[in-house]
Amino acid sequence: MAEQSTSKHTQSEETIVAAQGLTKVFKDFWHRDRARAVDGIDFQIGRGEIFGLLGPNGSGKSTTIKMILGLLKKTSGRLIVFGKAPSEVTTKKRIGYLPEESYLYPFLNARETLDYYGKLFNLDARTRAERIDGLLDMVGLTAVQFRQVREYSKGMQRRIGLAQALINDPEFLILDEPTTGLDPIGTRQVKDLIVELGRRGKTILLSSHLLADVEDVVDRMVILYGGKIRAEGSCEELLEARERNVIETDELDEATIEELRSVLEKRNHTVERITRPRQKLEELFVGIVEQARAEQIATSGATHAGSTASFLQSDEKTEAKEGEALIESLIETEPAPASAAPDDAAPVAQAPEEEEGASVIADLLETQDGSSSGAKAAGAQASSDEAGSGPDEDMIADLLGGPDEDPRDRP
Repeated sequence: MAEQSTSKHTQSEETIVAAQGLTKVFKDFWHRDRARAVDGIDFQIGRGEIFGLLGPNGSGKSTTIKMILGLLKKTSGRLIVFGKAPSEVTTKKRIGYLPEESYLYPFLNARETLDYYGKLFNLDARTRAERIDGLLDMVGLTAVQFRQVREYSKGMQRRIGLAQALINDPEFLILDEPTTGLDPIGTRQVKDLIVELGRRGKTILLSSHLLADVEDVVDRMVILYGGKIRAEGSCEELLEARERNVIETDELDEATIEELRSVLEKRNHTVERITRPRQKLEELFVGIVEQARAEQIATSGATHAGSTASFLQSDEKTEAKEGEALIESLIETEPAPASAAPDDAAPVAQAPEEEEGASVIADLLETQDGSSSGAKAAGAQASSDEAGSGPDEDMIADLLGGPDEDPRDRP
């Protein structure tokens, strides 16, 4: 029993989305059932899993995604996202969402658009600038980053929409028709990006009508029809044809082929066809475009996408580089030189005061000489001043900092 409870606890921690009996019924004005878009579906999305949500138009894919995001309320059933209800606001910062249609502000350019969405997640200016540079390079829009979004083609708008879905470095990424409007090059790049993000631990929910794209990247999928799950499993489980075998060899001559055919017929096996493998159209198209780029043929559209943005890379090499950069910055930072000691600065500060005092003393002495010559003309007044210790001498004594006055000299 203990082992069973432990395994359940671990499973709940690793489950990003869990739906059980999930149902959504749209009603009319009179609260009568109008459409049962989702009808009692059960599924789970594990951490680090690339999960495919497939189905024709009207099968309930977009409705399911909107319920996961908390944009629609379920009619019945159970739905948990990060262990909480979809309406919980705290889970929103852990989710990135690319809707089926790119709803962007047409008067903003690519850089301003990403900066706006970065502010919604309370990212600081430095972090926003670093992530915007990395994302624009990753989606191939660096060369046209200052053009208004309304001038972008549909494929270029999907690229900037994908960048905004990644600006917050989400744990759970929801992509609704991510390759709509993209050329084969962009489609290949988006698929490569999805695989790379899944390898780095991101959980991805992918909804698409392009089955070949889903087949190339998903780990597990469900197929919806009429709001119900009609099939579920991995690509190998769902796509493997158990009634046939394929044998691939190098090039065979006609004699060897006939010999193999006769051996199989003796064992009651039929060789239905023997053909040469051919290249996929996508591979041919990508090869032609890559050759044109190698010849440096000019284009006004999106350019070749760069590598995955650095903030989306959580491997050990990136962390080691950041640590080395931090250590180097700390080593290069030297302490500011210590200020001069107060004792050394005191004489410099007092020098102007001493010069000013010496100038005043000189002026007073000069005045004293003038007073002595005036005393010869008025004898009685001069002798009275000499006997009474004139005020000029007292001021000179004060400026020179002489000894305190003797109390016995006081009247």
